Amino acid sequence: MSRVAKNPVALPNGVVMSRNGAELTIKGPKGELAHRLHALVELEQDGATLKFAPSDASSFANALSGTTRALVQNMVTGVTKGFERRLTIIGVGYRAAVQGRKLNLTLGFSHPVVYDIPAGITIETPSQTEIVIKGADRQRVGQVAAEVRSFRPPEPYKGKGVRYSDEVVVKKEAKKK
Repeated sequence: MSRVAKNPVALPNGVVMSRNGAELTIKGPKGELAHRLHALVELEQDGATLKFAPSDASSFANALSGTTRALVQNMVTGVTKGFERRLTIIGVGYRAAVQGRKLNLTLGFSHPVVYDIPAGITIETPSQTEIVIKGADRQRVGQVAAEVRSFRPPEPYKGKGVRYSDEVVVKKEAKKK
């Protein structure tokens, strides 16, 4: 059995799990998330804990049970605490602003970049050079952060661009004569 799948997932107060066939739904104060269980993974609810086990002895079922357990743990964390990703903008004249459900970015192009904020995600700009992306779905928060970063990734010579707040950009040395 997978080492990850051996640990049960605890459901805190205020979190409700419902199962309709292979569809698993978790509701909490920050939202509702759904996941489709694979046929090779067995789910057992014991009070306020969820236990995962492979349905057969194959290594694929073993790995899938650990992956499913991790995904469900992320769902429980998302509906209780939520996830956030911070981006930093570095560059003269580079800035960000949220207007309604759109993120306006000025990144040195001849035109402003307008990004439509997807449902279930909130974006804040505490300052013109900071972007905070929040949501209940960990994968979606990371995907939105990657899409915003892809508009102007940090370049290796001056470090200008959009980067994760904990990202380290190793600068290259300029060409010598």
